[in-house]
Amino acid sequence: MPDSFDPTSSFSRRGLLARGAGLASAATLAGLPLVGRAQPAWPSKPIRLVVPFAPGGSSEIVARAVAGEMAKTIGQNVFVDNKPGAAGNIAMQEVANSTDEHTIILGHIGTLAVNPYIFAKVPYDAERDFAPITLVSKVPSLYVVHPDLPVKNLKEFVAYAKSKPGQMNYGSAGNGSAGHLAFEYLKMVTDTFVVHVPYRGTGPMLTDLLSGRLQAASVGAPALLQFIKAGKLRCIATGTTARLPQLPDVPTVAEQGYKGFEMTQWYGLLAPSKWSKDHVARLEAEAIKASRSTVVKDKLSQDTALAVGNTAAEFDAFIKSEQARWKPVIARAQIKPEGA
Repeated sequence: MPDSFDPTSSFSRRGLLARGAGLASAATLAGLPLVGRAQPAWPSKPIRLVVPFAPGGSSEIVARAVAGEMAKTIGQNVFVDNKPGAAGNIAMQEVANSTDEHTIILGHIGTLAVNPYIFAKVPYDAERDFAPITLVSKVPSLYVVHPDLPVKNLKEFVAYAKSKPGQMNYGSAGNGSAGHLAFEYLKMVTDTFVVHVPYRGTGPMLTDLLSGRLQAASVGAPALLQFIKAGKLRCIATGTTARLPQLPDVPTVAEQGYKGFEMTQWYGLLAPSKWSKDHVARLEAEAIKASRSTVVKDKLSQDTALAVGNTAAEFDAFIKSEQARWKPVIARAQIKPEGA
């Protein structure tokens, strides 16, 4: 053994290395974290964006627009998975219970502000089970009729409906859907009686509306615009506060005698509340960036949808305000889930 310690000696270097390795092994066996250990990258696999409705509606258009843009920067593919059923309750429950931290859902006026008030019990808690990410888009609701119906505007529709109470029908994507809520809201303010026919998604409903088996509906603008422009459907009013640039000749409901009327659908991203805060924050940043991008704005604008992209806190406050807004409307219209 040398009398003095030489830090450059091979003996000393070997001793220090061996000692370090021994300490590392001891720490590993003890279950202690090693300082400086790299955290696994997230996301580590494709992100699944669940849409709780059938393909063919506004929800799918919004979801695919934002998913495609997020995939460019988040480091993994973001794929859309349609999972309809029970007014969105099935998908909401599945995502709330997921544990892989790679499954998110497209929240909606129906699943977040309607279902809690029309079902005696829902299999999820809209506030407790989910962490809001961002409000992706607001979608104008349009009121349309089949071209064979002898009405050209809302005033004529109301007069026609009142002359045939209970003899006309309208379709929706299902009990408690945004289209159901929108048309019941219109019926309430116009004092008309039109029979509701619920479907399992916007796509199947539109098939019957286009064929003439249904006479009217209220649907988000993205799913309707192409049919209106082709003359296959007639738009008699918009639920917006101002006329849409894409439909400049169609007046709003408010313009046609019902002051203050407004009806828009909305869609936002949510993650299960059990996610790590770091992953939620990462997703929030990526989702806001995607929603505010020129690509998404242009894509949604083509279908009359408005891109938003607000913060998680702002989206959370918005959800609460919508719940407060629609709870009394649902009670007055006595909207019940299918089979209730």
